[in-house]
Amino acid sequence: MLSTAIKNVPVNFKKGDMVEVISGRERGKQGKVLQVLSRDQRILIEKLNMIKKHQKPNQNNKQGGIVDKEASIHISNVMLICGHCNKVSRTGTKILENGMKIRVCKKCGESIDKE
Repeated sequence: MLSTAIKNVPVNFKKGDMVEVISGRERGKQGKVLQVLSRDQRILIEKLNMIKKHQKPNQNNKQGGIVDKEASIHISNVMLICGHCNKVSRTGTKILENGMKIRVCKKCGESIDKE
């Protein structure tokens, strides 16, 4: 449950990143990040942690019914996949000469962000 105090914890994930679930019922599965909910420290991953939702009829879904949708996963249960070494790894930050911050893989040292 979310308390009234907002925690300012940095989230190292961005929309479009490839991640792997490291704990829970979806452990070992990989997917692309659809949305980052930084205030709640949760992310939505494409086609993972699917739930069934009873939907009322609306303009997009005229008939309504039961629809499958992704549920959020806490960020502590996922790890980023490096595009260069194709392994899950922790991330670090590196400051370039022009003052930009980029994320780097702790295993291979390569940049994760696209420049």
